[in-house]
Amino acid sequence: MAHWRHDPEAVAQSVSQGDRSAIAQSITAIESTNPKHRPLARRLLDALRTPDEPTIRVGISGVPGVGKSTFIESFGRMLTDDGHRVGVLAVDPSSMRTGGSVLGDKTRMPELSVNPNAFVRPSPSSGTLGGVAKSTSQAMRILEAAGYDVILVETVGVGQSETTVATMVDTFLFLGLARTGDQLQGIKKGVLEIADIVAINKADGEHERAAKAAARELQAALRMVYTGHDGWVPPVLTCSGLTGLRIDEVWEAIGRHRDDLGEAGLLAKRHQQEWELTWKLVRAELEDRLARNKAVRALRNDLKRQVFDGDIAAAEAADEILRAFDR
Repeated sequence: MAHWRHDPEAVAQSVSQGDRSAIAQSITAIESTNPKHRPLARRLLDALRTPDEPTIRVGISGVPGVGKSTFIESFGRMLTDDGHRVGVLAVDPSSMRTGGSVLGDKTRMPELSVNPNAFVRPSPSSGTLGGVAKSTSQAMRILEAAGYDVILVETVGVGQSETTVATMVDTFLFLGLARTGDQLQGIKKGVLEIADIVAINKADGEHERAAKAAARELQAALRMVYTGHDGWVPPVLTCSGLTGLRIDEVWEAIGRHRDDLGEAGLLAKRHQQEWELTWKLVRAELEDRLARNKAVRALRNDLKRQVFDGDIAAAEAADEILRAFDR
């Protein structure tokens, strides 16, 4: 089989035929931080086919311990049983510190990982959350070109990762957890502002009653927040990834949200996302060029010492770096 470094167009053709090895190769190509690989990766992306119909992109986040992996395993299995082809991508900010992706460990989704109609892939460590998001956006294109019609983008739910994922997908699903009485654990106000759907997971057995009470409470709160708003009001559902209980209702809610967007709304959202990706690529390229610039590298350590010693302010040091870069 052709290798992306030698014949990116041939690899793109294999991707369109659903070749899993070619898909993995292609994602590796767009993940590469080697500047020499960038033109090849661009050629590969340009050669990918565009799906005839818009795919369904869903972001999934949730509080620690909410059971995202179990939910995605059950959700993905339900979708593949219904004839869908499902791609799962993971955005893990912790990988920027550890150099690996805990979130993307396929052992957490053992059934989906070996399902012929699913493809599970962690995002790379790219130095910045923006770098991870850039790679994930392009990985979605690869999976869509390979015929995967539902793309699930999972985030660990740390810091800005939720907002970043929300700007890459059609529908953002937040999984919550109910425990003591009707209290919802760990749901942040900022997350609710970007969530399109909220689902209280682990709503089974002894926890089902608490989950339903929490869902009613949160739904009432959201209705107050959205008072006077003519558009979509995020529904609050209950489900169980472990048993599969009511996960079909989550899928139905995703469909309703998509219908609410409408064809024009979805297209406008995709266009805005593509423009935002354009600027992510520009910023990533500029950062790379800045890091490789000989003049900048020559004065960087000296400037660092001056900033540490308090001899120069950060703003002045930044101006020095930019002047060196422009020369």
